[in-house]
Amino acid sequence: MTAQPIKHSPAFVAFSYVSFGLSVAMVAGGVFVMPIDHWMKGFLFMGTVMMIQSCIILTKTIRDNVEAEKLLNRIEDAKTERLLMDVSKVA
Repeated sequence: MTAQPIKHSPAFVAFSYVSFGLSVAMVAGGVFVMPIDHWMKGFLFMGTVMMIQSCIILTKTIRDNVEAEKLLNRIEDAKTERLLMDVSKVA
């Protein structure tokens, strides 16, 4: 009764990487051509990099929490199954 992990297709994985790269390039290009001072461009670029880093870390944290819950549920299921087996042996 274990759930099999979902495996993404290579096309979906490639699409994810390409779309991420294009979005970063488009934001960087937009900041580069803005008619503002260099220090303002640097501030926007630094904020964008921090936002991307935070999104990646948040995604990993959410995934890790979900995987930990799955492991905890499997441990609880194993304990329950063991208890039921012990009770059925006694009866």
